[in-house]
Amino acid sequence: MRSLILLASAALAADWHSYENARFGYAIGVPPGFSGEGEADNGDGQLFNSGDGTQLLRVYGGNVIEDSFEAAVGDSMDYARDDGWALSYKRVTPSWASWSGSRNGMVLYARAIALCGGEQYAAFELEYPERDLKAMNPVIERLVGSLKPSGAGAGC
Repeated sequence: MRSLILLASAALAADWHSYENARFGYAIGVPPGFSGEGEADNGDGQLFNSGDGTQLLRVYGGNVIEDSFEAAVGDSMDYARDDGWALSYKRVTPSWASWSGSRNGMVLYARAIALCGGEQYAAFELEYPERDLKAMNPVIERLVGSLKPSGAGAGC
């Protein structure tokens, strides 16, 4: 039985693919069935859409122009609220942050990590229908665990 579980886990892992961003030096796993729209013109990230078009994964990096990573995350949360998201969860530390909320039957889950000694960051935002809340929990856990520095970004 244990070998069957390991085999199933390995098969699930094979369905994920990796996206690596050279400009900011981060990588993240991309769930099965999501296809990318191509690297952004400025090289900061990429959009990925689910096969059925109901979910959007936005992956990006940036320079911290505020006083700190925490302040940059606060600005991102403000932008989300200004965009109509009712944020219900916020957790901010000096090295990572997560926030989530809802809007018009959709859920937003966002995660950011500090890069380059806090001078840069990498983030993802996942939007999906509220009806998929339970099914998306393991996907979110995997995304959170896979968002990592992958090397020095251009500004480091």
